[in-house]
Amino acid sequence: MTSVKEQEAIKKLMVFLQEWDSAHKVARSHILDNFIKSNDGKTEPELELEFSQGASLFLARLTTWLRMTYMYSTCLNKLLKSIGIFLSAASGRRYLIEFLEIGGVLILLEILGLNHLKEEDKRESVKLLQLVADAGRKYKELICESYGVRSLAEFLATSNSAEAQGDVQVLMDSLGRGNPKYQNQVYKGLVAVLPCASPRAQQLALQTLGVMQDMVGQAPSVLVEPVLGVLRSVHLEVQYEAIQLMKALMAHEVRPALLKGLVALLTPPRKKAFTPRLDLLCASSPIRGLSHCSVLAKESAEVAEELIQLKVVHGLMVAVGNLDYMASQRHASISLEYFVHTFPFVEECVKKALGHTLFQRFMDSPKTWYTKMNPVQAEELSSNIVDIPRDMARMQS
Repeated sequence: MTSVKEQEAIKKLMVFLQEWDSAHKVARSHILDNFIKSNDGKTEPELELEFSQGASLFLARLTTWLRMTYMYSTCLNKLLKSIGIFLSAASGRRYLIEFLEIGGVLILLEILGLNHLKEEDKRESVKLLQLVADAGRKYKELICESYGVRSLAEFLATSNSAEAQGDVQVLMDSLGRGNPKYQNQVYKGLVAVLPCASPRAQQLALQTLGVMQDMVGQAPSVLVEPVLGVLRSVHLEVQYEAIQLMKALMAHEVRPALLKGLVALLTPPRKKAFTPRLDLLCASSPIRGLSHCSVLAKESAEVAEELIQLKVVHGLMVAVGNLDYMASQRHASISLEYFVHTFPFVEECVKKALGHTLFQRFMDSPKTWYTKMNPVQAEELSSNIVDIPRDMARMQS
């Protein structure tokens, strides 16, 4: 038999549940406020004590209301936070299972794709997905099997909330660890984010790809074009993460394609008259991308040799000769200085192309010498035909 105290507790629970069942939106909102305030951070035993061993009865009501109303944003933020109290409760694995059994993961993922919902609601959804992922490998697999990677990647690329994007990055990183079955799917999902219009999303995706690269091992060829694309970014934080990833990729089979593409960025397409490629060389384009060649070259003599064989010297001289974009000239000149100082044969070729006087100016002040070039000298640079034999770099390094 139950004691009088237990009977009173059960009666209190039944009254509370009846109050919830009969309440409308405003009243339920107040109930949720009180629940969040009183129970945040509680463990499973503490929640059961609060609800007279019937906490699951309230959780079931929360999840039912979520299923019925999530598309209409009815107290959605408070509802998700309340469910989060159950999912985050220490020793509360059974709450998680109960939530998953009603299709909780699918609902959370669908919330991310509903354009009319608030960013803060979507962020709460991501937080709950993180709690699911934290429960272990099979739960990470469940998220991935539910097309979670695609939903998260799309939300990362389109979200206007830096905080929400940060939460997505943490979750994607979590899904990429200890989840061998779907590790490559997470990796490719992050690659798919790179062409998006959000610099913050690009930065976070690049960071996570860099962390995952050692775990994944091989780098797919589909990675080449998106990585080269982000090198065009005007945002320095994006370019920094891109070059860090490029460094990691130099040890993989995609290196030749990446280096070839990087050198191609330096040279505008041939036209009837020389016209600078605005998306690559103007002040609002990736002028700092011109220095990436020397950054990679300094990391490895092998990479430097390959860049020379790919005619990087020609490309840098073309960029230096582009009088319309001084910032591009500066970065190209600094990169050119590295190759000239490192490879005697490059020095000889560049000196021959520039002539003694102009070459001396370059050597004396690589950061400013191009400001004194006249149009004729600039045209000679932009149309230079410097061509270093493929095996010469290796001989002279």
